[in-house]
Amino acid sequence: MLVRSQGASFTRLPPNRMIKLIVGLGNPGAEYAATRHNAGFWLVDQLARMGHVTLRNETRFHGYAARATLWSHEVWLLQPQTFMNRSGLATVALARFYKILPDEILVVHDELDLLPGAVKLKLGGGSGGHNGLKDIAAHLTTQQFWRLRLGIGHPRNLLPPGTAPSGQHDVANFVLKAPRREEQELIDRAIDRSLDALPDLVAGNAERAMMRLHTTG
Repeated sequence: MLVRSQGASFTRLPPNRMIKLIVGLGNPGAEYAATRHNAGFWLVDQLARMGHVTLRNETRFHGYAARATLWSHEVWLLQPQTFMNRSGLATVALARFYKILPDEILVVHDELDLLPGAVKLKLGGGSGGHNGLKDIAAHLTTQQFWRLRLGIGHPRNLLPPGTAPSGQHDVANFVLKAPRREEQELIDRAIDRSLDALPDLVAGNAERAMMRLHTTG
């Protein structure tokens, strides 16, 4: 199965590989719960509600985890409690224990390079400076896992025209603050759109999931 990526190249998708683990990225603690960096947690919280399960602290997996039946498939849900830059520790612990392959893993994360309301699904690729993705790739020793990128925007988008951004420090502050109300509404809609596409991805129909997600909204 070939799917066109940015530019003229194509990405070969693994045939009929079902998703067995969905990892939402974020930081633990009430002080971070409403921040942009925790968008991945928000989606996994929704999945837990849909599956009528409670995420419980699993020390062997370094996070909150639950096994849910979603769209007639058993899927593990995970929220690492290791802080963002050590997300790989939790991800690989659960994946290895249950013999889940990298391309059976979906990582849900905030994405600076997409505006609030935008959402993209892809297999593999670089980390784009996201420390959670970077650590997961290092622990899995591969980039070939699925990513659901929830747009949160970039601090430069909030600057008055002609104002130069002051660097990485602004990004760090930005992701650790809550979205504005209008941004939150857009992110929530993107999560809803993602939930509409996930049944196909979980069932192994990645091409249809990508078409549904990338051609609506």
